Amino acid sequence: MTLSLKDQRVIITGAAQGLGAAIARRFAEQGARLVLLDYNAEGLAETVKTCGSGATALQVDLSDRAQTDGAIAKALAELGHVDTLVHNAAILDRRLFADEDFASFFKTVNVGLQAGFQLSHAVWPGMVAAGGGAIIYVSSRSGIIGFEEEAAYCASKHALEGLAKSLALEGAAHGITANTVTPGMYMRTPMSNRNYNDELKAKWVDPIMLTSAFVAIAEKSPPVVSGDRIDAWALSQPIDTAKNA
Repeated sequence: MTLSLKDQRVIITGAAQGLGAAIARRFAEQGARLVLLDYNAEGLAETVKTCGSGATALQVDLSDRAQTDGAIAKALAELGHVDTLVHNAAILDRRLFADEDFASFFKTVNVGLQAGFQLSHAVWPGMVAAGGGAIIYVSSRSGIIGFEEEAAYCASKHALEGLAKSLALEGAAHGITANTVTPGMYMRTPMSNRNYNDELKAKWVDPIMLTSAFVAIAEKSPPVVSGDRIDAWALSQPIDTAKNA
């Protein structure tokens, strides 16, 4: 089932800044109705301001199961059902594994994996009833290979990769796609600013340049499939080039 974004109801997490905010702005420009989730109330309010009247903000700590369930209930009450879920929220708190503790490790995992499960499980019945939908998890190289001082982050991203593959198999009979998206290019975001060295910062781009990929996945435009890991930069560039030709 292909559905233009102007007809879609969408949840986006981690929407207060960076890539999540860029996706929200791009989806709003396309006419999607949005519910945006983030812990950062000030940044979230700014994103909603740029998105206009079709966007609703919900401040929530996605590491907290009860808060997440409460935000999901409000989102579904606002939207009725969800056509596309973009789970972008993540925590990258670099530390040696020897210095890791239970609370910090599972806060990262809970924002990534636990919230990803809760959100997907909540929107799934509506997608089945509607005959389709799109679930998008933002991943990274940390979901493909391992990095030092990123045990929790890598564990979370690797888990989302597996979850997406499983949901893609189960969703096929219902028109539901599930994919992960890696940026494919260094992005200028607050997280990147904290973790990139000067060499990488010299290469970074505005995350808005990666958003055409998310539009294509949400609308299920060719060559988008399901159960795949999609490079946002590689998919966005030819789309934007063709659009601007």
